[in-house]
Amino acid sequence: MACYSEMSGCGLAGIVNRDGKKISGKYIYDSITAMKERGNGMGAGYAAYGIYPDMAQFYAFHVMLDDIDYESEVNAVLNRFFRIVKSEMIPTKSVPSLYKKTNPPTFYRYFVEPKEEAKLPTETEEDLVVRAVMTINEKVKGAYVISSGKNMGAFKGVGHPDEIGDFFEIKEYEGYIWLAHTRFPTNTPGWWGGAHPFTLLDWAIVHNGEITSYGTNKRYVEMFGYKCTLLTDTEVAAYLFDLLFRKHRLPIRAVFMAMAAPFWKDIEHYRESGLEKVAEMAKMIRTVYAPAMLNGPFAMLFAFKDGVIGFNDRIKLRPFVAAVNGETVYMASEESAIRVICPEPERVWMPKAGEPVIALLNHCKEEDVCYPA
Repeated sequence: MACYSEMSGCGLAGIVNRDGKKISGKYIYDSITAMKERGNGMGAGYAAYGIYPDMAQFYAFHVMLDDIDYESEVNAVLNRFFRIVKSEMIPTKSVPSLYKKTNPPTFYRYFVEPKEEAKLPTETEEDLVVRAVMTINEKVKGAYVISSGKNMGAFKGVGHPDEIGDFFEIKEYEGYIWLAHTRFPTNTPGWWGGAHPFTLLDWAIVHNGEITSYGTNKRYVEMFGYKCTLLTDTEVAAYLFDLLFRKHRLPIRAVFMAMAAPFWKDIEHYRESGLEKVAEMAKMIRTVYAPAMLNGPFAMLFAFKDGVIGFNDRIKLRPFVAAVNGETVYMASEESAIRVICPEPERVWMPKAGEPVIALLNHCKEEDVCYPA
């Protein structure tokens, strides 16, 4: 469904500056284009954090429009939920090679503030934002919310990563966290909304692989009001993360233990090794959150305002490399994508199967990364 190729598969890249220092999009652009051969030109994208410092208190909606005429409908929906502080077209540049194979849609961005009176009795502010995203994606023909977080945004489409990067002028932005993706779709269409990253609120995910449990995962998240409308399996992973972390308030490691659950034999091994509490926790999570478990070969990078988390499936069927240099953590499908922007990192390693690499900003401690009650 998402990405697989006998020769390569999709490409992932992520950068997080733990000191919060912002860097040009040129670095992630160079990293992901070093893996251009891992895609086939049918999808690429970027996510960046810290790019709207002057509007950081507002939710930034990036919306893709198949036709500019749909903008009035999107505007009407947003006005039901929010006070629109600012709206404008997202700047783009003509890329001849891109226009030869596709007709790019129009991209708008809206900076909005939730209306207190629009919230349902039991809703939080974030619930209201999620409901607005689902309403636009499901109800407004030809319009799709590409991102909806604060001080962040996603930029994606049909093309190679250099083409999409040039189209959105990625090098003109500065952020302290960057994600990027180059796609090789096989089971789902290569279209602008189906490119990675997939986002919700300030979560963003890029993915290499195939989620064979998509049907089960989709039915599970839809029980909680999420709508899968973007025609690719990766979308469900973003909603699972929102459900488990924000709604159910699981600790970070518990979230990934649910999504990439250890095998039963591994749980028994924990018990035999004297790790009784770990074994019991893993058993409970795997039992309670069975529909949230992702099956199939995959490597994923999750980003949010406090950092980046990378992980892969339980038997490591997709490549995933991490590196550290000073205050910067790099994650990618290939070591070459790291070394092209950091020739001599202090440490490079290949994480174990199913074991997350958690790179948080310096002011965040892992035990404190829980969604506030």
